[in-house]
Amino acid sequence: MTRNSMRLMVAAGGASVVLAGWGIAQTAAPIARYEMRAGTTSGLLGGMAGMKGAAMSMAFGGGNRNAPQHELWLELGSSRAPAGSPPKADHFMPAGAKLGLSVPLKTPVKVPTGPEEPAERRDFKRPKGRILIFWGCGEHAPAGQPVVFDFAKIAAGQMPPGLWASSVPMERRVSYSSSKTYGSWPNDEGKTSVKTDSSLIGAHKVAGNYSPEMNFTLTKDFMGALRTSTFAQPSGATLLRWNPLPDATGYHASLIGGKMDKGSDMTDMVWWSSSMTREFGGGLSDWLSPATVAKLVASKTVLAPATTTCMVPAEVKAAAPQFQMVSLYAFGPEETFVYPPRPANPKTPWKPEWTADIRHRSMTGFLLGMPGMDEAASDNGRSRGDQQDKQQCQPKPKKRGLGGLGGLIGGALGGAVSGVGGNGDGC
Repeated sequence: MTRNSMRLMVAAGGASVVLAGWGIAQTAAPIARYEMRAGTTSGLLGGMAGMKGAAMSMAFGGGNRNAPQHELWLELGSSRAPAGSPPKADHFMPAGAKLGLSVPLKTPVKVPTGPEEPAERRDFKRPKGRILIFWGCGEHAPAGQPVVFDFAKIAAGQMPPGLWASSVPMERRVSYSSSKTYGSWPNDEGKTSVKTDSSLIGAHKVAGNYSPEMNFTLTKDFMGALRTSTFAQPSGATLLRWNPLPDATGYHASLIGGKMDKGSDMTDMVWWSSSMTREFGGGLSDWLSPATVAKLVASKTVLAPATTTCMVPAEVKAAAPQFQMVSLYAFGPEETFVYPPRPANPKTPWKPEWTADIRHRSMTGFLLGMPGMDEAASDNGRSRGDQQDKQQCQPKPKKRGLGGLGGLIGGALGGAVSGVGGNGDGC
C-alpha cells in the first residue's frame, strides 16, 4: 500500500466520522478540508510572540511587544493531486486582515534525513529530581495531593499507570499525513505578517490547483485580550483574577514551577492545573470546538465561561519557591462552512466538496509573584483595593487522581508526549 493511498484512507475515515456525527447520509468524503486557528496572546506570551522570527513572525506578527498580539494558522488538505506541478494554493483575505491580497499556502517538501546517531553517542543527561502534581482551584490542596513521581524513573521508561492518558481530544482534521496534497501558512514564502489590528471579518477565498475553490464569509473576529491580576492570601494561596471575554466558551489555567538547589539544578518540578478532574493534557492548550468545551465544562475539566477567578493552593507556591509560570486559556467561538450545504432532508444523499472550520482562542501568561511580570499593577489590571478581590474563595471538594500529562514532561523527555493544561470549576 502506497503512502498516498494510506493518506486517503485516513482522510476518508476522518471525514466519515464527522459527517456521520451530523446525521447526514453522505456518499463520499469532502475533496478538501480547511482549518483556520485564530488566537490572541497577551502578557508575557504576547511579548514572546512579538519576538518571533522568520515564518513564526508571520503567524504572530510583531510591533509593540507590550501590546496583545494576534496569531493565525492556516492548513489546507485535499484528496487530489495538483493539476500541474508544483502544488499551489492561496488564501485571499479581506482588506481588514492587512495581509495583502493573499497569503501562499505552501506544500512542504520532505527532505531525506541521514541515519540517526546511535544512542550511546548522544550527549544525553537523564533528568533528576521529582515532579509534583496538583490540581483544582482552592485555598489548600486536598488530601492525596501532590502526586509525586521520580523524574529519573519516568525518563527510564517506568511510567506510572494512567500517567499519559487523556480524554481531551486534539481536534485537528487537517494534516500532512492525512492529505494527498497539503499546504499551510505561515511559511517561508510569505512576505507579510498578521498585525495587532488585523481583522478576519469579511469575505474569504481559498483557491489552488489541488482543491475546489472555497468561498466563505466570517462574522467572528479575533478574541479580546486576557488581563490578569494576582492577590496573595494570608494562607499562602494566590487568587488569580481575569477579565471576562464575552465570546469565551470556557477557561483553563495551569502553572509550571520549580525548586532548585544551590547549583541551580532543578530538584523538583511542579505542575498545577485548575482542573477539578484527572485531565492534564490532550487539547487543553489547543483550539477546541464549543461543543467539546461544553462537555468539558460539564465534567468540571474546564472552567465555566462565567468564571473569572481561581485560587492557586498555598501548597503549590510552597513547593515551587523559585518560579511559577502561569498560563491562562480562553476557548472561543467557531464558524463552520460546508459546500454544497447539507440537505434539509437528512436521508438525501450528500456529497460535500469542501469544509472549512475557523476556531478562536485567547491566551496569556506571566510569572507569578515577579514584579512587573504580571498585570496586577497595569492600567488594565484591577485595583488591589477592590473589596471583591480581597474575598477569599472557598475550596470545593476535589476528585483525586492523575490524568495525562503533556508538553512539559514531553519536552524534557525529548517530545515523547504532547499537550498541556487542565481545568476546573473555579474557586
